[in-house]
Amino acid sequence: MSLQIYNTLKREKEPFVPATPGYVGIYVCGPTVYSDPHLGHARGPIVYDVLRRWLRHQGYKVRFVSNITDVGHLTDDADEGEDKIQRRAKLERLEPMEIAEKYMWSYFDEMQALNVLRPDISPRAAGHIPEQIELTEALLERGHAYVVNGSVYFRVKSWPAFGKLSNRDIEEQEAGARVEVREEKEDPRDFALWKRAEPEHIMRWNSPWGVGFPGWHIECSAMSLKYLGDGFDIHAGGVDLQFPHHEAEIAQAEAAGHPFARYWMHHYHVLLNGQKMAKSTGNFITLAELRARYEPMYIRFYLLNSHYRSVLDFTDEGLEAAKNGYLRLLNAYREVHRLQHTAPHGRHPGLERAVEELELEFARALDDDLNTPQAIAAFFKFVTELNKALAERPGKESLARAEKVFRELGEGVLGLFPARVLENQLGGDLLDGLVKLLLEIREEARRSRNFALSDRIRERLTELGVVVEDTREGPKWKVEV
Repeated sequence: MSLQIYNTLKREKEPFVPATPGYVGIYVCGPTVYSDPHLGHARGPIVYDVLRRWLRHQGYKVRFVSNITDVGHLTDDADEGEDKIQRRAKLERLEPMEIAEKYMWSYFDEMQALNVLRPDISPRAAGHIPEQIELTEALLERGHAYVVNGSVYFRVKSWPAFGKLSNRDIEEQEAGARVEVREEKEDPRDFALWKRAEPEHIMRWNSPWGVGFPGWHIECSAMSLKYLGDGFDIHAGGVDLQFPHHEAEIAQAEAAGHPFARYWMHHYHVLLNGQKMAKSTGNFITLAELRARYEPMYIRFYLLNSHYRSVLDFTDEGLEAAKNGYLRLLNAYREVHRLQHTAPHGRHPGLERAVEELELEFARALDDDLNTPQAIAAFFKFVTELNKALAERPGKESLARAEKVFRELGEGVLGLFPARVLENQLGGDLLDGLVKLLLEIREEARRSRNFALSDRIRERLTELGVVVEDTREGPKWKVEV
């Protein structure tokens, strides 16, 4: 089975076939950097990180582009209100670009903690003003845009295909249904490509139409075409961007004569208290707050346990359950790593079979529109069979193969076991030897009935995250992150 993607543009799953064999171009709408990222901001980056990793695992060369919006995103989608970054700059008494720098690095730091690979290119809107002006000029030349009072608007009625992504009939849209529209527009459905800058507007550039700044939508059309070319493969983002942002992107690019993205992927919201997480409403929990309570890999695991096209309602109980599930996989990985040092040479048919089944079920799951919950379920099924095999002392070669699937699929594709976690938790021979030494001392203390020392060793190990379990075969230990 080849990769099947639910293409929002077609409203169905379809086989993914890249425009250029062996190469994949992906553009993901990135953040508007005016405050610290919250949990909702992590879902898309993690989902599309897995997509990127899976394509690379399959042998594709991937160019992954995700923008940074540092100008043009107003507080209202109908070209009204204040620039979000400029408004924050006033609150913090900083330059707008200081705000953009501060929160861009905050975003990147949080993504790194979640083991999200850095984009190949992270273009910033403010750094691509010439490209946005050039695209706007092309639309003016073709009659799809008009200038009024120093602003430039896209003429929606000139492009009948507008609405094809969100399946909306633009003729049925009521003018000004959401907000009061600008009187200078020919049609209330038109949207800004370039906005004139009022005297109090700090972020401003020269243009053929006067001093101003780009509209929000034009940046993604200009930057995706610049770095991925006409008819690139995949455009992705949150479902809330489908209209008007992504519709506007398509219209701008295609009306200017550029074939645009061939596959569209949209992830759904993370809810808190039954409502979408959003900075504008204050209904959110920041990633920094969550990381103060949980290992970031619990958060990544939690988000991957729901399909990206389903709404996820965040609960502490759900995150606790994700923690326990993650630790089960991590400790299985750790045990496989540890046993290889002393295992004899040989193969275990049952373990070899379990590895093969995992590889098949994992691939089947991710090829089915990136079904990460099913891929994780395949890992849990594998761990059940692995534990049965470990009781029979499998050979070194089978253990090496089991470790390889943890490394290549668990980390390489799902991104769940980064080097930071493995170094801290697997620890190599040194950690293994030190814990064994302490457990030997503890056993000697128990045999000599020095229970105070025995209990103290166990308590200190527990404080350090090492859980000791006394069994008939002797003490066993595992690490909690």
